[in-house]
Amino acid sequence: MTDEAEILLARHGRLGLITLNRPKAINALTLNMVRIMTRALTDWAADDHVGAVLIRGAGERGLCAGGDIVAIYNAAKSGDPAPVAFWREEYALNLMIADYSKPIVAVMHGVVMGGGVGISAHAAHRVVTEGSSVAMPEVGIGFIPDVGGTYLLSRAPGELGTHLALTAGRAGPADCLLLGLADLFIPQDRLSRLPDDLRDCGSHDQARAVLAALSAPAGPAPLADARGWIDAAYAADSVEAIAARLDGLPDLSAQAALELLRRHSPISLKVTLRALRKARALGALAPCLAMELKAATACLGGHDFPEGIRAAVIDKDRAPKWAPARLEDVGEDQVARYFA
Repeated sequence: MTDEAEILLARHGRLGLITLNRPKAINALTLNMVRIMTRALTDWAADDHVGAVLIRGAGERGLCAGGDIVAIYNAAKSGDPAPVAFWREEYALNLMIADYSKPIVAVMHGVVMGGGVGISAHAAHRVVTEGSSVAMPEVGIGFIPDVGGTYLLSRAPGELGTHLALTAGRAGPADCLLLGLADLFIPQDRLSRLPDDLRDCGSHDQARAVLAALSAPAGPAPLADARGWIDAAYAADSVEAIAARLDGLPDLSAQAALELLRRHSPISLKVTLRALRKARALGALAPCLAMELKAATACLGGHDFPEGIRAAVIDKDRAPKWAPARLEDVGEDQVARYFA
C-alpha cells in the first residue's frame, strides 16, 4: 500500500501491478498518484525480476475519469500556477508509458476520460471491455484534448478523431478499436484472470499471446457506418466550415453532432482543430505533448476553462457563458496565443 492508498502497488510473479485506488472519484488522478506511478515504473524498468506491468482501476465505475478539475478550478480562480506543474509531470508519465521498455497492459474498463486516456491509450497493450466508455471531452469545459490526445485522435482513420474531439463524444469498445485507442476486447468477466495469466510474462509476444487467448470479438463499430459523412464534414479547414457542412447534411447523426458543437466553447473548438491539424504534421507524441502544454497553460489563464468547470461541476447549472460566445467572434490572434 502506498501513500494514502491512492495507488496500490504489488508484485505477482514477474508482473508489476498498478491499481488506481480512488473508486469514489472514479480514480481521478492527483499529483501524488502521478508521482507514485512514475517512481514505480522507473524502478520496475531497471528490475530484471519484473517482466511486465498491468495498469487497472479499483471499483466497477472505470479506470480513471481524468484529473481533479475542481482543484484546477480553484487554482485558475486564484492565479495559482500549480496545474502547470501537474501537467508537466503527468505528460512526462504519458511519454514514459509510451516509450516503456517492457510490456504495459492497460485495462480501459468503464469510464476512461482525459488523464485516464493518457495513462492507458499510450500503453503497448490496451484492453477494452463491454463497459468501456472512452472520451476526450475537454471542449465541453473550455479546455483542449491533452495527455497526448491530439496525437492519438489525429492518427485515427479519416476524420473520426476530429469528430470525437469536437463533439466531446464517447467511444464504446468497438469504436475504440476502430479509432486506434485500444488493441483488443476482453469480456469483463475474464479480467480477473489477467494477473495470473500475465505473472510469467517477459516479452511483448508473450503479452500478446495471453491477451489474445482471453479476447473476443467486440462487435460492430457504430462510427464505421458514419465514416462517410464524418470524413466529408470534418475535412474542412475551419470549425465554421465544419458546422456549415454538418448543417447541410440530411443525416440525423450529423445534425446531432452540429448541436453538440454549438454547446461547446468556441475558442476551445478552434484551438482543438488547430492542434489536431498540427499534431498530424508533428507525427510524434513528444512534440504533441509540448504543444498541448502551451495550449493548456493558455487555457488556465483564459475565461472559458474555469467557466466551463464552474458550469459542469461547481454550480452544475450546465449553462456556461463562453467568451467569445460565437465562433465568428474568435479571432486568429486569439487562437494563435495558445501556440505561442
